[in-house]
Amino acid sequence: MSDAPSTPTSDIAHIIVRPWIDPVVDDDGFDPRSRYVELFWLGVLGPTATWLVRRLVAGLEQSPEGYELDLAVTARALGLSYTAGRSSPFSKALQRCVMFGLAHPIDSGLAVRRRIPAISLRHLQRMPEPLQAAHHDWQCTPVRLDELTRAHQLATTMVELGDDMSLIEHHLVALGVRDAVAAEAADNAYRLTRTT
Repeated sequence: MSDAPSTPTSDIAHIIVRPWIDPVVDDDGFDPRSRYVELFWLGVLGPTATWLVRRLVAGLEQSPEGYELDLAVTARALGLSYTAGRSSPFSKALQRCVMFGLAHPIDSGLAVRRRIPAISLRHLQRMPEPLQAAHHDWQCTPVRLDELTRAHQLATTMVELGDDMSLIEHHLVALGVRDAVAAEAADNAYRLTRTT
């Protein structure tokens, strides 16, 4: 990764954020606010980069074609100071988003994935044993139709009642729905709201 194009924070105060169109990940990936990302990506990305990618994707939800990001304001909103250059914590968080394939440099900014891919085997093998087991359960436990139907009905009701989309998956888990089922039901409800 070369120093110049890896992250656009050298001497600029604003960058353009655009969506990174990737039909495979866009279809099968995870919302950055999902429990999957919290459980399995957080330890890989680090908390600052995880919060940053969530913030960047939230901006793309408001402006799907892209938007201008004020680096100093965004850094302060995440509790960080902002200084130009690659050594500040905020710049390092941007670099981690690029390094782990959640963003890539474009002219005047970054293209950012709207969905996060499944964690790679390489990163999974470095996780503590309980997280590896949880990931295995997430991926390998069959989903029963009746379980998914119930979860989908609950998620749809939550959407109709105006619940925040980023919390629906967490609410479903609190109601006893298994992680993978809650993720799928919440994701389906979210996608339905975007198409209506």
